[in-house]
Formats: sequence, structure tokens, C-alpha cells
Amino acid sequence: MLNPSYLNVLRKIYACLINTNINWVVTGSLSFALQGIALEPHDIDLQTDEAGAYEIERRFSKCLTRKVVFSSSEKMRSHFGALLIDGITVEIMGDISKRLENGTWEDPVNLEHYKRIIVVEGMQIPVLSLEYEYQAYLMLGRIEKAQILKQALQGKEANL
Repeated sequence: MLNPSYLNVLRKIYACLINTNINWVVTGSLSFALQGIALEPHDIDLQTDEAGAYEIERRFSKCLTRKVVFSSSEKMRSHFGALLIDGITVEIMGDISKRLENGTWEDPVNLEHYKRIIVVEGMQIPVLSLEYEYQAYLMLGRIEKAQILKQALQGKEANL
């Protein structure tokens, strides 16, 4: 059972972003939980494009704990920032790209291609498909989380 405080914060995010032209999705553990996977989220991850990251930062400026800036790690880069809403960390990631095996960077993720809409308590929440998330976690070397997603996908196929 999902902690109701996550749904309350999601409701605030949804209310602020739903009637905008910001291209956004919920990703990570909250997305997985909303799609029926038994995971307890510890934060809320929002994925968007570069412009969306800065616009979300602007709209939630009173909750800002880390300004959105371009940042890069060994495996991933994005325009990254963070909020704190009702005690829950909300990470903002704009124009995420992952490093390929040959050392080059992939193009930023095309959210529209992988976006799915799920209905949660009357809200139409955009999430990334579990199939995409599985491939992304594999690419990042996060094998344990990829296995959880693979099992969930196999379970969905078995129920069809």
C-alpha cells in the first residue's frame, strides 16, 4: 500500500502541471508503485525536457532545495534539481541522456514515445512505460531494479 503522503504530493504536482505545455512524466519507484509493482518509494522523480525542468523549478520556487543545473555523472547527464514538498523530496530531471557502451551519449529521451497515462484517484498521471524503464535500468547497470521490472513485465504478460 502506497503511503498516502506520496499521493498528496503527487496531487499538488499534478494540479500545478496538468494544464501546462510542460512535457513531464513520473518515473522511478513511485511510477513503478503506481503501475502495480510492490515497491516503497523514497522520493518522487519527475522527468521532463530541459525547458520543462526550469519551468517546474520556477513554478515550485518556494519548495526548491537544489536549483536546476546541468549535471553529469559517469553514466547519465541531465538538467537536475530538487524540491521538498511536504517533507518529500521531488527530483527534477530534464533532457536525460545515458552514456552508451562506446562512450558517446545517446540523444535525450523522447518522453512522448515512452509516455503512458495511468489513472490514479481521478488524476491522469503520465509515466514511462515499464518496458522502457527496464531497458534504461539495464543500461545504467542497475540490475536489481531491472530484474524487478522484468518480473513485473513477465507477470503482466502471464495475465493477458
